[in-house]
Amino acid sequence: MRNLISIPIVCILLSACSSSPIDPEEFAGQFTDRFTTQIKGKEIKLFTYTARLATSTERNLDEGLPHSQRVNRRKQDARSYAREQARREEQREAWEENVQLGLDKTLAMTGYCRTGYIELSRYVVTDRAEIRGECNEGATEQDIQKFAD
Repeated sequence: MRNLISIPIVCILLSACSSSPIDPEEFAGQFTDRFTTQIKGKEIKLFTYTARLATSTERNLDEGLPHSQRVNRRKQDARSYAREQARREEQREAWEENVQLGLDKTLAMTGYCRTGYIELSRYVVTDRAEIRGECNEGATEQDIQKFAD
């Protein structure tokens, strides 16, 4: 009887650990980004925003060996693997939110697309991202002086 009571408690505890939301702040200081601009005449203002997770040496971390990770994965059962995959999806979503936030802040700080932009392409994977866009407004003389190649 005692074992029957402990099983539901363990299940509840495990599900509580795996369902905790990912805080976007987990990525603070852990990625590098780059913002490039291209002005074509006075009508077209393009940009590319790229971001990638910093490597372990850039963050001064010692990551585990890939081989040991593969060995550990083999030891997992199907449910723990499913929880790990769900957590990775949450991390990818948090990563995408951080990339978008980085782009929004960069545009606000530079004043490049003052009236918004049209997204031309978006590529976001686990450790890197690229968003390309075209500003809604044309280039001013100040834009050409500040952002032209």
